[in-house]
Amino acid sequence: MKIIGITGTLGAGKGTIVDYLITQHHYMHFSVRGYLIKLLTQKGLEINRDTMVETANNLRAIHGPSFIAEELFKEACLSGQNCIIESIRTLGEVNALRLKGNFKLIAVDANRELRYQRITERASETDKVSYQTFVDNEEREMDSTDPNKQNIGACMALADIKFSNDRSLIDLYKDIDLAFEKFDD
Repeated sequence: MKIIGITGTLGAGKGTIVDYLITQHHYMHFSVRGYLIKLLTQKGLEINRDTMVETANNLRAIHGPSFIAEELFKEACLSGQNCIIESIRTLGEVNALRLKGNFKLIAVDANRELRYQRITERASETDKVSYQTFVDNEEREMDSTDPNKQNIGACMALADIKFSNDRSLIDLYKDIDLAFEKFDD
């Protein structure tokens, strides 16, 4: 079983990469976001970026920095297929998945203004924010010395594969295929 972890800045194209890997490379998808939305819904809490971050941080503080990724990995193992775990946010998650073997971490980034445009167009429950809130959220999640909190910048620095998603989708897909030729061998 191959494991792909995906990290990156807000609105950079993590979901676009996931969709492509599902349709063109036949990976199963396991989402931190989906996991958290399910928990929030069960508890009757509002679904927004703040409640998702707070819930994730609390789970990690109680169960350890890799808890959410470990839970998703358990689900992935039941499928027995190559899998993607989307939205890797802590070094503990990266380290735990590396220990599983046959793991690659993908990071994706793009120009901040372009990313904000993308999130306003997709308009999910966590995307309906001002540009300043978008910037503040990103800065809050990019760097932390607390192992239970988001540290996207450090995760991106550890990525095996890095994509810049400032160009066309066709260019991104070509970059993915080129990277996966090496990984799929």
